Amino acid sequence: MPELFPVPDGLDELAAEMPFIVDVIARTTRWVHPDVFHALPVWYPETARRLPIFDAGWQRVYTNTSRATASVRAKAEGNGMAARALIAALGTRRTANWTVCHIWGVDDPGFQKTNRVVSDRRYYSCVANMVWLPTPLKGFTDAVPDVKRILRTCAFHLYGWTCEHEDVAEEARRVRVGPPPDIYPASWPTADRKALPPGTAPFSARVADSIARRKRDLRAMMGDESMAQFPRDAVREVLAFWKMDLGDDGDGDDREIT
Repeated sequence: MPELFPVPDGLDELAAEMPFIVDVIARTTRWVHPDVFHALPVWYPETARRLPIFDAGWQRVYTNTSRATASVRAKAEGNGMAARALIAALGTRRTANWTVCHIWGVDDPGFQKTNRVVSDRRYYSCVANMVWLPTPLKGFTDAVPDVKRILRTCAFHLYGWTCEHEDVAEEARRVRVGPPPDIYPASWPTADRKALPPGTAPFSARVADSIARRKRDLRAMMGDESMAQFPRDAVREVLAFWKMDLGDDGDGDDREIT
């Protein structure tokens, strides 16, 4: 039988290039300021990935109809509201060729397991659980374990947080107690180096306005009994978990802004 053309595992092929790849990630990744995370950890506690998408009044679920079979299926949340949360927390707008990356999720090289972390309202729109990356780099965060580890390590030292979901408990423990990986960027924070990563957005007046508006909207939805299917009990659980106070004056967080 003719000899096969030898092709190694793709990760092995890239092993020697990882310092360069990590340098690009370190220089281009956008992070939410830690004060923004502490002001509003979760922006859309009413939803998570795979949950049905409701209209603005929470009266009905949006649907898709198959052209081939005419079957009707409920629209499910993908990454839309997570992206909206991250972009607002960065104080920017949607920009071409940038993609939201969740830092914590179920590690599954075969992409066969349900990602219960981002299907959890506590973590889906958590701004400490997301970064904004140039779209071509997203594949590294999905498929390279060392890249996932450095992002999680940075989030731990930047926000003082690791994911509490049971599906990632062992990985979270390793991040908390272990040393940073050998390829960890020198410009990112560690236990001994307090620093903001390059690309960290400021806690700007625009962000403060977005926080105040989101709190105000959440208070209104929690109190609006006409929103028949708004998940009040689930939202209360998320607020309690994060110790989030929506306030009652609508002026947002009182931290100093830049």
